[in-house]
Formats: sequence, structure tokens, C-alpha cells
Amino acid sequence: MHLAHLRLRDFRNYTRLDADFEPGFHLLLGRNAQGKTNILEALHLLATLRSFRGVGSAAMVRHGQPGWFVGGRAIGTSTHDVRIYWSSRERRLTLDQQPIKRLTDYLGTFRTVAFCTEDLALVKGAGRGRRRFLDFLLTQTVPGYLHLLQRYTRAVRARNALLKRKPIDEAALDSFTAEVIQLGNQLIAHRHDLMPALVPRIQAAHQRIASGGEELSVEYVPSVKNDFAADLECIRERERKYGTTIIGPHRDEIALLLHDRSAADYASEGQKRTIAIALKIAQAEHLTEIHGAPPVLLIDDVMGELDEHRRQGFLPLLEKCGTGRGQVFMTCTEENWPHNLSKVLQRWKIHNGTLQPC
Repeated sequence: MHLAHLRLRDFRNYTRLDADFEPGFHLLLGRNAQGKTNILEALHLLATLRSFRGVGSAAMVRHGQPGWFVGGRAIGTSTHDVRIYWSSRERRLTLDQQPIKRLTDYLGTFRTVAFCTEDLALVKGAGRGRRRFLDFLLTQTVPGYLHLLQRYTRAVRARNALLKRKPIDEAALDSFTAEVIQLGNQLIAHRHDLMPALVPRIQAAHQRIASGGEELSVEYVPSVKNDFAADLECIRERERKYGTTIIGPHRDEIALLLHDRSAADYASEGQKRTIAIALKIAQAEHLTEIHGAPPVLLIDDVMGELDEHRRQGFLPLLEKCGTGRGQVFMTCTEENWPHNLSKVLQRWKIHNGTLQPC
């Protein structure tokens, strides 16, 4: 899978951009604040409809303009034309000139895995980010998972609204409780099924890039400890007091332990960065295994933050995804780009919202 063409209009600091890309390794060079990361953000947006910076669509509009446009031509088993337009008054998403009404009809058209500074939140941030990490992988690899997750989320919101309302409509609450339990058990089962394949990949990636002797444990920790229905009954009064659904897949965790201690609390910043990269490497390898082709890798100045040992452990994935029909985009400054990367790469110079081969 690769992106053959990218088109930007009024996106971040790009007034207008049209660029063609071959499969392989693309190095985006330039000083800070010139627009390197904005290119990666646009590619990630085409794949996931989200910014990896965790910002809303309004933040991506070029100053003084009403909206932005990001489009591209993605080539996998077939070729697809993707176009996204956003303004405060209008949103459009089309695939091959046809409007998309449901996310399930779109996600998977183009697959990326981003490595960026924000990945540290996977280790030291709230559990929501780690749940999203699991859900992203399952959405990309298990048919129907996204629809199941959407239904569960709507059921929990409806149930929470009923818990906040006094007096509580008991019949309606029982109905939504049954739906939350049914859908929640399916989500928990899918997450459990993912872990035996995912955890060894995370640990193997961590061993390649971590200092010797660092032992990482990864465990899925559902908030439902026994039977979902029975657990809800046990906390019935607490839920009514606080007006919210206290347990369920929306409260699950992934425990990341370094030498049996919480990585969030005890690991150094370098160790946290290493764990975050291991999670993303495992994500890319799992997608490659399931789909038979690597996702496009988006690497935002990560290599410059790694010492020589960690960098060498990261290189095999880059080489694998950057050869054949795979594709890698990496941002660097002229001073810190890793010269031990593959010699077969395309260098691009980025300056003040312009992109030129060099």
C-alpha cells in the first residue's frame, strides 16, 4: 500500500500543494516550523480522519481561510481517490467521487501508523489513549468491530442519561443495561482475542530497541472482573449516586509494567519513549500480518530522539516497510537525519509550506 498523490489546499501552512510519491522511503528535510509534520498529519488524516496531534479540524485551517482540503490517490489492491473538505459550515468525505455516509465504508481504504511525540501519552497518559490504541487495531482488522463499538458507546450514553434522570425510568434502564452487557461482552471478547497475537510483538519490539535487561510486561485489564451483569448489580447504588456507568469496556486498561512496576510511574522518559515506539512497531507488524502488506509509516523526528542502540533496533521495520510496494515518510532536520538508513530514498526539501525534491 502506498500514497501515489497528495493534494492540499489551505491546510496548515500549505496554500496549495500537489505532489506525486513513489513507493519506498521518503525523507522530508527542513528546519523546524516549515511544514514537515503537516505533511504527515495530512497523510494520517486520509487514513483515520483524525489528526495524530489530538486537535480538531478548525486548528488545521490555514490562517484567514474558511476551510481546508486534503485529497489523495491511495494504491493497494486497487486504486482509490480520497477527498476530504472541512469548513465551519460544511464537511465532505468522498471515496472515488462517491459521498461516504458511514465510517465503516471508508476506514481501511488507506492504512498508516504514525510515530510521533504524542505517542508518549500511550504510556503516561490516561487509559482512554490505550483503549483507543486497541480499538484502532481491532477496527482495522476485525470486520464489524467499529459498528459494535459505536453501538456500545451509544448504549452507554443513553444509560448514563437515564441514571442522571430522577426518578429513574426502571424499565428503560433495564433495557439499556441489557444492551450494554450484550455489546460490552463482545467487545471484551475481541480485546481478549487480540492480546495473544499483539503482546509478543510488543515485547519482541521492545527487546530490539531497549537497553539490555529491560523486561516489559503487557496485560489487558478489563474493568469487568467476573460476570458483567453480576458486577453491575453489585455497584447498582454507586451508579445511581454518581449518574454514570462505572464499569465496562469504556473503562478498560492496558497495564504496561517495566520490571513489574508501572511504566507510567517509574520508567524514565527514555524508557517511556522506547515502550511507546514498541507499541507502534507492534501495531504496524500486526496490520502487516493481517492484511499481507505493511501500512504506510509516518515518522515524525523520532529517530533523532533515539540513541544508536535503539535506532538500530528500529531500522528493520523501516527497511521492511520501505521496500517493495511499501512506503515510509520520515521528517528530519538537515542536522539529525540518520545516514545509516537505506541509500535508496527520495529526499524532499520543505521550506515555508513548499515541497521540492532534492
